[in-house]
Amino acid sequence: MAVTRLTQPECEALLAELPAWRLREDGLAIERTLRFADFNTAFGFMTRVAIEAEKSDHHPEWFNVYNRVEITLTTHDADGLSARDGKLARFIETAAAAASAG
Repeated sequence: MAVTRLTQPECEALLAELPAWRLREDGLAIERTLRFADFNTAFGFMTRVAIEAEKSDHHPEWFNVYNRVEITLTTHDADGLSARDGKLARFIETAAAAASAG
């Protein structure tokens, strides 16, 4: 199944819905940095996201150091943002809130 890239208005609506996320400079991805109480909490969060990512077959690009997790979402098949990124970003927001991320 082909994955379609979001239009500019769709990208703007997505960012309005997800104010903690920012559009990457090239406009092809969204990014967010989260901080947790400690490494265990950050790793638990990453585990929850990894399980969801595997279920949806859409995986984040991420980097973790101690309590910090940096996440980039893009859809390579669409050469930019797609609805898959929005869906995973919404899940990430829910998981981050449950883990009391800031």
